[in-house]
Amino acid sequence: MFRHHFPAALHAGTRSLVDRLAGRLASPRPYRAALAAGALLAGLLPMLAAAPAALAQQAPLEDLARFPKAELTIRSGTASHHFHIWVADTPAHEEQGLMFVRELPADEGMVFVEPSPKVWAMWMRNTFIGLDMLWVGADGRVLKIAEHAKPHDETTLEYPQPAKAVIELADGTASRLGLKVGDHAEWQTVH
Repeated sequence: MFRHHFPAALHAGTRSLVDRLAGRLASPRPYRAALAAGALLAGLLPMLAAAPAALAQQAPLEDLARFPKAELTIRSGTASHHFHIWVADTPAHEEQGLMFVRELPADEGMVFVEPSPKVWAMWMRNTFIGLDMLWVGADGRVLKIAEHAKPHDETTLEYPQPAKAVIELADGTASRLGLKVGDHAEWQTVH
């Protein structure tokens, strides 16, 4: 039945492989083929079991409630917009970010911040919600806005110059509030 769908060379190769395996199993020493198949399966099982873990983040997840918190204000023209944000201030927090978060209220977000400006490369691996990202310079000025970052997209988003921080807000926030490059962002840690 499948011969009509596959080239004859494929059938010949498949048939000879099947014939060879069948011949080994039908031979007086079928245990050799069984042992070989078992060894192959035993070698593959650990790799298959590890595959989901390889797709996830390497470090264990920390409850976002344990991240430092801050109050963020973005001044855009004459308007001021206020947010409650988590602070990703360690390598582990930066790696985790908003991974696995299923919803983000409009007045919440996260800031990734370093003591010294750096080139930030962001992606959406294991992120289940869309985000708007704002790169912020050492003077607090918004340098770039990347709107509508798609969940699970591994495309790198970055600003080519060093920035002090990157702010992540709920998808659509930048448009809804009319945020633009040149706006001013500042945050204060809350204890």
